[in-house]
Amino acid sequence: MIPSARTRRTPAARRRRALGTAVTALFAALLMVLGLTSAPAYGQQPAPGGSGTAAAQLLRWTAGDDITRYTSAPETAVAGPATIEFENSEATGNTTSMPHTLTFVTGDPDYNDDVNVNILANPSDAQGGKHSVEVVLTPGTYKYHCTIPGHGQMQGTLVVTDGGGGGDTTPPETSAKVEGDKNADGAYVGMATVTVNASDSGSGVATVEYALGDGGHQAYTGPVMVHETGTHTFRYRAADKEGNVAEEKSVEFTVVAPPTDDTTAPETSATVDGEQDADGAYVGSATVTVTASDAGSGVNTVEYALDDGEFQPYSAPVMVHEPGSHTVRYKATDKAGNAAAAKSVEFTVVEQPEEDTTAPRTTARTEGRTNSDGHYLGKATVTLTATDEGSGVEKVEYSLDGGPFLAYTEPVVVDRTGHHSVAHRATDKAGNTSQAVAESFDVVPGGGVPAPDCPEYDERETVFVGDIDTGVPNRMTRQRCTVGELIEDEKDWSSQALFLKHVSEVTDALLKDNVLDAREHKLINKAAKKSGIGTPGQQTGYKKLFDGTEESFARWQHVGGGAFSLGGDGSMTSSTETEGMGMLWYPKRKYADYSLKLQFRDDAPGDGNANAGVFARFPYVHDNPEESRPEWVAIKFGHELQILDRPDGDMYKTGSVYGFDRVGLAGAGVTPKGTWNDYEIKVVGQHYSVYRNGELINEFDNDGGQVFEPPRDDDPGTDGRRYASGYIGLQVHGVTDVISYRDVRIKEL
Repeated sequence: MIPSARTRRTPAARRRRALGTAVTALFAALLMVLGLTSAPAYGQQPAPGGSGTAAAQLLRWTAGDDITRYTSAPETAVAGPATIEFENSEATGNTTSMPHTLTFVTGDPDYNDDVNVNILANPSDAQGGKHSVEVVLTPGTYKYHCTIPGHGQMQGTLVVTDGGGGGDTTPPETSAKVEGDKNADGAYVGMATVTVNASDSGSGVATVEYALGDGGHQAYTGPVMVHETGTHTFRYRAADKEGNVAEEKSVEFTVVAPPTDDTTAPETSATVDGEQDADGAYVGSATVTVTASDAGSGVNTVEYALDDGEFQPYSAPVMVHEPGSHTVRYKATDKAGNAAAAKSVEFTVVEQPEEDTTAPRTTARTEGRTNSDGHYLGKATVTLTATDEGSGVEKVEYSLDGGPFLAYTEPVVVDRTGHHSVAHRATDKAGNTSQAVAESFDVVPGGGVPAPDCPEYDERETVFVGDIDTGVPNRMTRQRCTVGELIEDEKDWSSQALFLKHVSEVTDALLKDNVLDAREHKLINKAAKKSGIGTPGQQTGYKKLFDGTEESFARWQHVGGGAFSLGGDGSMTSSTETEGMGMLWYPKRKYADYSLKLQFRDDAPGDGNANAGVFARFPYVHDNPEESRPEWVAIKFGHELQILDRPDGDMYKTGSVYGFDRVGLAGAGVTPKGTWNDYEIKVVGQHYSVYRNGELINEFDNDGGQVFEPPRDDDPGTDGRRYASGYIGLQVHGVTDVISYRDVRIKEL
């Protein structure tokens, strides 16, 4: 592979069936994602395969089968132009087609960062695993390592001198001291601690490094503890800030196990992991993990051998890529010298099958009873299917009305009135995901379908907890209720702890179901705590005056013309046959200061708009002189909070205090006919606040002096001021002013 960040493998190369090629392609793709494919330093052109005009000095790194260290690497160089050559081939000892990289670190302030080298090499690539780039080195120390996961110990430093012959030319002075408890033979019992000291009277010490045994050098940051029993060689060196490198020194010592009566060898086991085919063979590669434990003196060494190879130290899971039958032998010894008998595990590796790059295909079928306009009556059922001719379908997902994608397990039932969209997609076992396709339709009332069994109605765009807007989209959930409806912030909670526990359980379930993400989960729980719902002295929850049941509907009383009937969707709707203006009122009790919440829907036939309203604080209907027209008691002695979205006609639009305070249509947050609207009326003292869909659209103070506008001959002359308490009512204006109400609830303030 040419070491350039802009180089990608061709499709033909990806399809090569040779094992080494497949492995290289896999790692190349990984490194491409991570930004680790090689690039020439400062835009200089590479020298493919090591050919071309070389710089004044050649710096050569090599790699082989070992994933813990480079086979060879330079330690010093001179500032100026240089050719960096990296070879990972059969000639340098790589017999397994394992990829390696040579990467210069540019993000560590302790090392030079002016050379950007990222070279990926593999014996089966187009250059035979040999690559080079031209760079310009500056005085100081460069750090390099392998960026492929699992190769973390392949690292080292390159010290560059200025080559000018001036300044500091004396390397640092170094020494090392070994400490610990010794036995009579001078061996260290249990462990040895090695401390390295370095000093430089010239430019100062830049780096100190050490290596244990034949391992590669690594940065020395503090005393090194050696626990493994046996004889050890500890090598160390240092470089100053002018690039002078001290000659490597070493110290030898022996570590022995503490005295013990341990005579039991370690327990060993091995597992094989990876993707398997139907025959149990591992596809592409197998990973063997060896474990060893010893309850006595403790494990000292673990070794493994692949097939007929020699035993070697085990330090990380062993990856086997070559197709065929394999045997991994393994054994361990403890610190008392007890050796476990060698065991083995056998398995087979087969080649990776041809790559599947084609996503599945999904289709949707929507069913249900429809009217003449093609709208679904009461509910629509969406059935999804997916097919894939390659690796097979792994999962099917759907999204309702722009919500998160959820796992599809059964037909999706949509039974809330309005316009809906169901998007669907599928993912195959190779990880290919199809582009989402949407199925759109409308659901209208009818068909006798019961409303979803939701704790409360809440179809606002965002999730509110009490009066706090979390900003989290109020999505539809699997329960066919919105997130806000499941929160139940209007319930009369006996303690905040109980409310917070409920919110936590709801949001935890929605997080697991991917309806919420972690940030949204945190926002809702934070708002729940801030809301104070359930704390002593906090306002109680909302009491349901009408919840869609016959029992709650029977508590209301109708006076005057018109009529209301209970619908199958949990709403009550005014009559299209009974003439006249009238009122449905709640005679059970009077209310003083309160927040009244409900939902209304304009169901007027044709192109017109319904004229209706909500009455507040009127006296007992049957104890007033208007007995012949009892509905007028609410108008003359209470206040009507208007509902009217018609662009012409009456000057009082939705949110107006009828006869006293006008709100224009533009300020009323008008939504299309046939859609539900949240309506809240807050009355505190003589101050009225009106909210539509969570937005404050009017405020009015009965401070005296107001008169009905335009003037009315039958105005009782109360100057706008109304009673401090009274009853609540819902208006019907006529047979063409069809209006629906639902979820009427009140909270005393």
